[in-house]
Amino acid sequence: MGWFFVFFFVSGFCSLLYELVWLRLAVAQFGVTTALTSIVLSTFMAGLGLGSWGTGVLLRRHAERIRFPVLRLYAVAELLIGVSAIAVRYELLFGRHLLRLTSLSASWAYYLVAGILVALTIVPWCACMGATIPLAMQAIRRHFPDASSRSFSFLYLANVLGAVAGTALPLLTIEQYGFFATLGVGASLNLTLALSAALLAPNLPQARAMAPAKSNKLNSRASRGARRADAMSEDSFGRSILVLLLLTGITSLGIEVIWIRQFTPYVGTVVYAFALILGTYLASTFLGSQLYRLLREKNRAQNGGIWAVLGLTALLSLVTSDPQLHLPTWLRLAAGIAPFSGLLGFLTPMLVDRWSGGNPDRAGTAYAVNVVGCILGPLLSGFLILPLLNERWATGLLVAPWLVVSLRPELWPEAKVGKARPRRAMVMSYTIAALSLMLVIFTRGYEKQFTGYEILRDNTATVIATGEGMERRLLVNGVGMTTLTPITKMMAHLPLALLDRQPQSALDICFGMGTTFRSMLSWNISTTAVDLVPSVPKLFSFYHADAAHLLQSPLAHVEIDDGRRYLERTTGQYDVIAIDPPPPVRTAGSSLLYSKEFYEALKPRLRNGGIVAQWLPGGDAVIRVAVARALMESFPYVRVWNYGNQIRYQFLASDRPIPKHTSDQLVHRMPPSAVRDLMEWSTESTPEAHIDMFLSCEIPVEEIIADSPDTPAMMDDHPVNEYFFLRQSRRKKRLPERWRPRAASCYHGA
Repeated sequence: MGWFFVFFFVSGFCSLLYELVWLRLAVAQFGVTTALTSIVLSTFMAGLGLGSWGTGVLLRRHAERIRFPVLRLYAVAELLIGVSAIAVRYELLFGRHLLRLTSLSASWAYYLVAGILVALTIVPWCACMGATIPLAMQAIRRHFPDASSRSFSFLYLANVLGAVAGTALPLLTIEQYGFFATLGVGASLNLTLALSAALLAPNLPQARAMAPAKSNKLNSRASRGARRADAMSEDSFGRSILVLLLLTGITSLGIEVIWIRQFTPYVGTVVYAFALILGTYLASTFLGSQLYRLLREKNRAQNGGIWAVLGLTALLSLVTSDPQLHLPTWLRLAAGIAPFSGLLGFLTPMLVDRWSGGNPDRAGTAYAVNVVGCILGPLLSGFLILPLLNERWATGLLVAPWLVVSLRPELWPEAKVGKARPRRAMVMSYTIAALSLMLVIFTRGYEKQFTGYEILRDNTATVIATGEGMERRLLVNGVGMTTLTPITKMMAHLPLALLDRQPQSALDICFGMGTTFRSMLSWNISTTAVDLVPSVPKLFSFYHADAAHLLQSPLAHVEIDDGRRYLERTTGQYDVIAIDPPPPVRTAGSSLLYSKEFYEALKPRLRNGGIVAQWLPGGDAVIRVAVARALMESFPYVRVWNYGNQIRYQFLASDRPIPKHTSDQLVHRMPPSAVRDLMEWSTESTPEAHIDMFLSCEIPVEEIIADSPDTPAMMDDHPVNEYFFLRQSRRKKRLPERWRPRAASCYHGA
C-alpha cells in the first residue's frame, strides 16, 4: 500500500504543475482575460471529472473480464499523462493558429471557439488524470480487499499532499529553466510512475490465491462497505451525499475567487502570492484529510453539527481581510483560509467513502459530482455573484446553503434520526446561523478605509477610484495602478512628436486613468485604448472632467480585451503604440507585454517608421536588461529615459532612427491642443522647459545592459520578472545595486 501513497503523491505534484503551466501557456496563446482563465480551469476540472466517472463506469461493466493486473492500466494512464506534458504545448499553438484563421472579433464568438479548442486540447489528457483514482481503487480492491472501503480517502490524502508540493516547487524550476523545461520534469516523473507501476503490478499479492475460507472472509469484508453504500443510495440520506459533494465543490472553488480579491491588497499580485493562497488551501485540506483518516480508524467521524461550522469557517475570511485589523499577512491567510479548507479536507473524503464503500465505480461518480461543483463554483462566483455583490455578501451567499443544510437534519448523511430532531445540534445550528449573519453585516470591506471613493465590480476585478485633486488614485483589487502624473502624458507626446511625419492614429495598451489616451486625443488623431478590466474605463470621468466629451468623439475608441490578443485580431495600423503594463513589474502575467513574442505580434500593427513606447515601472537589473534586450532584438533602434532617481524607464523603439530633436523642435511639431495638454499639470513656465526636464533623463541603453550583461531577452517561456525568488535570495547576500545620480533638471515627480 505504501507504493500507492508514493504514486499519488507524485501524481498530485504533477497535476498541479501541469495546471499552473498549462494555464499560463493557454492565456499566452488565447489572451490574458478572466473569461479565458475560467475556461482553462473549468476544462481542466471537467477532464478530471469525466475521466473519473467514465473509468468507474467501465470498471463496473468490465472489471470481471480483466485478467491482468489493473495496475498496468494505471501505468498506461500515467504514461499518457507524461506524453501530455509535451503534446499540450504544440496543441495550444495549433489551436491558436486555427483561431487566427477565423479572424473572429466578436468576444462571445471568440471565447466559444477558443473554449472548444482549449477543451479539445486539455480534456482528454485530464481525463487520464481523473482515471487514476478509480483504477488504483480497483487495484486495491483486488489485491488489498480489507483496505478497500477506505481506499479513496487514502489516495485523496496522498494526492493532496503532492499538490501542496506542486504549488511551490515548480515555481523554482520555472525561474531557473522556464516553462517548457518544467513540463519536462513533470513528464519525467509521470514516465517514472508508469514504469514503476508496470514493474510492481506482477508482484502485488493475489487475493485469489488465498485459502478459500480466508479469501471468502476477506471478500466478505471488502464487499461489506459496498453493500452498505448500495443500501444507502436507496434512501434520501444516501442521495443527499451527492448533493453535499456538489455543494462542497461549488463553495470551495467559488470562494477561492473571492479570496483572491479579498487578500490581494495584502499579499500582492505576484505568482508567489497566488501560490501562497493555493498552498494554504491545499495544506489545510491535507491536514483535514489526515484528521478524517485518524478519526475514521477510531469510528469517531461523526458530523452532526459540522455543516453549520463549515459555513461559519468560510466567513472567517471576512474578519481577517478587514482593513481595521492590523494583522501580519501570514496570519490573515492562516486564520481566514485554513479552518474552512481543513473542514473541506475532512468532509470530502468522508462523503466519498460513505457513498462508495470502496467501489471504484461509485467513487468515480461521487468524485465527478464534486468536480462538477468545482466547475460551477468559479463561474458562478466570478461571472454572476461578484459583479452584483460585494465580497462580504458574495461570501455570505456561497455560505447560505450550508446554513440551510445545518437546519435540515434530513439532509445529513448519517443514520436515520426519526421524527425527533437532535435538539443540541439544532440549537448550535441556529446560533451559528445568527453569528454568520452578524459577520456578513458588521465586517468591513477594503474600500471602507477610504473617505471618498467610487467602486465598480465586474467579472475581472474590483476597481476603486479615490482621492482628490492630483492625489487621486486608481486601485484594482486593492493594488494601486497609477496616479495623476506628467509622465503618463509624456508617454504620448514624446513618441508622437518624434515621428518623421504627421501622425494619423495611435494605440494605448492599458487604459489606467486614461491620461495617456487623453493626451493622444489632444493630437486630433484616431486613438484606441485597450484594457483588460471593463470597469477601469468606466471611471475615466472620476479623473478627468472632460472624459464624457472625449468618449463621444468619433476619434476615440475603447476596447475591452487583452492587449496582445487585440494586436493579433485587429487589422489596424498605428503610428505610435504605447504600452503601460500594470505595476508592480512583477505582476503575474505582465511579462506577456514585455517579451520578444509580444513585440513580434506588435510589429505588423506598427506603420513603417512608427514608434513603440514601452513603460517599465521598476525591477532589478535582470528585469531591466531582459526587457531592454527584447526590444533591441526586435527593433534596430532603441532609446531610453530614466525618470528621476527611482528606477522607472520609458523605452522608445522603431525600425527607423529615432531623431534627437531639441525641445524647441518638438514643441513646434505639436498642435496647440497637445501643448495645452502637456502644460496642464506642469510646474515649468514654458513647454520647452517642461520637455527639457524630461529629455535630460535620457541614458544610453548600453548602460542598462552593463548591469547584467549575461541576461538574455525576455521570452514567454522564461519570464524573469515574474519568477524571482532565488535571484532575490542571492541578491540579499550581496551589496545593493549601484545608484545612478541624475542631473538636477531630470524629472523627479511621482
